[in-house]
Amino acid sequence: QVQLGESGGGLVQPGGSLRLSCAASGDIFSIYVMAWYRQVPGGQRELVASITSDDNTAYVESVKGRFTISRDNPWNMMYLQMNNLKPEDTAVYLCNAGAIFQGAVHSYWGQGTQVTVSS
Repeated sequence: QVQLGESGGGLVQPGGSLRLSCAASGDIFSIYVMAWYRQVPGGQRELVASITSDDNTAYVESVKGRFTISRDNPWNMMYLQMNNLKPEDTAVYLCNAGAIFQGAVHSYWGQGTQVTVSS
């Protein structure tokens, strides 16, 4: 089992910055990938950024050059540095971890943290 908890959300003006954190606990050595998703009310959950155990990263096109995903080894903490925020970045941001137990893949989610970009 893996437990995840996000922090760092809030209200920021357009052009501002926020740093989201995701704390992982439990069987963190089973994690092989972590990611940030975001979701707006009534909308689909969108993959924003991911990072693998090899530190390979990927981003959705709309955040490239503005957001940076990183982690502490092994998987204690994951971060999302968000710069030059835009109103369309407003959403609940959720932390996700993929882990392997006994040959099966499991997906874990945090509760989410609200990010609001508004003047």
